[in-house]
Amino acid sequence: MSVQPASPLRVLSIIPPMTQLNTPYPSTAYLTGFLRSCGIPAVQEDLALALVLRLLSPEGLRAVAERVAAMPAKKHSPALQAFVAQEARYLATVGPAIAFLQGRDSTLAHRIVGRSFLPEGPRFASLDVYVDDEGGDPLGWAFGALGLHDRAKHLATLYLNDLADVLRDAVDPRFEFVRYAESLAGSQPTFEPLAQALAQAPNLVDDTLRELTLDAVQRHAPDVVLLSVPFPGSVYAAFRIAQTIKAQHPHIVTVLGGGFVNTELRELTEPRVFDYFDYVTLDAGERPLLALLEHLQGQRGRQRLVRTFVRDDAGAVQYVNLMEADVPFADVGTPTWDGLPLGQYLSLLDMLNPMHRLWSDGRWNKLTVAQGCYWKKCTFCDVSLDYIGRYEGAEASVLADRIERIVGETGQTGFHFVDEAAPPKALKALATELLARQTGISWWGNIRFEKTFNPELCNLLADSGCIAISGGLEVASDRLLGLMKKGVSVDQVARVTRAFSDAGILVHAYLMYGFPTQTVQDTVDALEFVRQLFANGCIQSGFFHRFACTVHSPVGKAPEEFGITLVPLPPVSFAKNDIGFHDPTGVDHDALGAVLKKAIYNYMHGIGLEEDVRSWFPFKVPKTTVARHRIARALEQRW
Repeated sequence: MSVQPASPLRVLSIIPPMTQLNTPYPSTAYLTGFLRSCGIPAVQEDLALALVLRLLSPEGLRAVAERVAAMPAKKHSPALQAFVAQEARYLATVGPAIAFLQGRDSTLAHRIVGRSFLPEGPRFASLDVYVDDEGGDPLGWAFGALGLHDRAKHLATLYLNDLADVLRDAVDPRFEFVRYAESLAGSQPTFEPLAQALAQAPNLVDDTLRELTLDAVQRHAPDVVLLSVPFPGSVYAAFRIAQTIKAQHPHIVTVLGGGFVNTELRELTEPRVFDYFDYVTLDAGERPLLALLEHLQGQRGRQRLVRTFVRDDAGAVQYVNLMEADVPFADVGTPTWDGLPLGQYLSLLDMLNPMHRLWSDGRWNKLTVAQGCYWKKCTFCDVSLDYIGRYEGAEASVLADRIERIVGETGQTGFHFVDEAAPPKALKALATELLARQTGISWWGNIRFEKTFNPELCNLLADSGCIAISGGLEVASDRLLGLMKKGVSVDQVARVTRAFSDAGILVHAYLMYGFPTQTVQDTVDALEFVRQLFANGCIQSGFFHRFACTVHSPVGKAPEEFGITLVPLPPVSFAKNDIGFHDPTGVDHDALGAVLKKAIYNYMHGIGLEEDVRSWFPFKVPKTTVARHRIARALEQRW
């Protein structure tokens, strides 16, 4: 009698809370598309969006109101006080506000901008900084007489942020729309804080997530559930989802992977993780998943898994990695958003800056031009890890085919290329292909500010649909850029960013402070460079990040080369990434960072661009050593 091949296992990929609310995080779309291309039944769910929509509904807010009513009034925060005072209005408006932000009721904008429809809590105090001396329109400077829809979107976003504060203060002190309970997981050497949180009685957020999880499992009847965890802020909810599945459906195989796992759990030895997950996989998921599915169907033994942690029969964690070639980037297939509720995502407008808003406003199809980073030299970056170090591209025709298929599936033409740094050569080829096919998309993505991006290339990219780019300037100091091995200079960055701006492409600069040996003088000079870049129309947006030393970066691996000593880590059985260090300069980077963020926030809104940068500091700092017209002179130089 012949043996019939086993039926393919049904796979459910889940986006756990919290990731993004305006567009699906792309990991499940990639995995689902790939698995389907292999003939494996695969579906996906975004429980991050589902959780927020359930909580921010009349039913959800009534449950929140019950929790608030049970609290002593003396413990009410300003957010709770505002909610209690306007509870009926919140219950009446939350549904319409969500529908408006989903794009389903645009005419509601007229009522929202009138400032009498939505109840207003503490978050609306941020508008006070915009009121002019005559007490005029607080948003007039940003939107003028037009922009009614965007004005309403910003007000509705403040309204949702007020409600998020209510959830935090009344239900779960760890609740945020993005960084949900991230302190339980990020660089947490032991599993204990997370274990304690998971052992606590579930709160309203937990109970809601449990209901959504069981509903998804009932609808899809999966054999395997994949939980892709990109950030520390999605770890706690992922474990709650797995906890629910193991309690109600112990036969379902649960698998943990994603960016957080790839970065922080590479030395995992904590067996309790496997009370929730049967397997934990590292790096690109395609090959490990194929091996795992074959194992689950009895087609390969456990010792032939690929980049996978398991708990062995003795209860210890074992890492199994049979060396097999990864699936080439050109063969991973086209991501699919089939099954995700694309019409229910929320377009939010937190920041009024036109470039900054792209991260939260609009439903972008996320796609990768190339796997990894073609530069992979930056000393602050995790260049030793697979998602950076293994660089692979695909032909422009392959990428254009994927783009056309995605547009055909979603009906939406906006793309966010989520590369570590999209290669200029690949972008040029893709732009040429898009123009030849007359593919009318809009796109934005991340690059390196290298001289290859000359005016001619920038204009080509703009013609192909590029509307914005972001890139790492990091510290605007040639000395520190050299130490970082960025491969760029400040003058070069000025010319490249101006070329993009002249082509009508918005430019966002990632900035850094607190890099080893960075002095106060370096910081003041860097801020002066940034001021000049804004004043000369080179960049329109930016953000200062505090440098964090990671164990996988060149700085973390060879701290003596950067003049620092590392703080010894305690024994690690769970997450390992950030590591403290001693810098002999002794600079108070926390105090400087607060000033940098205030200054750049104002620069993004065109405020203070002609002022001496020292005016932003509430304490004495040295005068900048940068010539006042340094960037202007750099722009006059030939390419």
